[in-house]
Amino acid sequence: MPFHLAQLNIATLIEPLDSPRLADFVAALPSVNAIAEAAPGFVWRLVDSDGADATALRPFGPDVIVNLTVWESVETLREFVFRSGHVEPLRRRREWFHVADQPYSVLWWVPAGHIPTMDEASSRLDQLREHGAGPDAFTLREPYPTPSDTADTLAS
Repeated sequence: MPFHLAQLNIATLIEPLDSPRLADFVAALPSVNAIAEAAPGFVWRLVDSDGADATALRPFGPDVIVNLTVWESVETLREFVFRSGHVEPLRRRREWFHVADQPYSVLWWVPAGHIPTMDEASSRLDQLREHGAGPDAFTLREPYPTPSDTADTLAS
């Protein structure tokens, strides 16, 4: 069975999205989302009812925005995050978001075609925070192989 990589990251806003301080971040969202959607390996991203982004969804609290996506692999996500037009906003994140005192991003494998729910994503983030990286909840710094890769390795 083929697998894809689900990714959740959350960020606590320093000020409301409509504040002048966050204007550059808000202005960059459409471009960054378009870059993601055009990136090799992109599969899906969460959007709110307006279909542009997910900034109106606040399952982690009124000041916390979410990004939930699915990618073909760790490599394709890493390429987008660190080698695309996403890099400039990433470098500026401390201008817009509070520095997190616990993990704020989590990855996990899902069967190809599965769209993760926010409950599922929240559970994976809790798992990472409580137990550290493992095959069911990990990070770009500590990735785990796809379940099929693990099965292939065990069969050898």
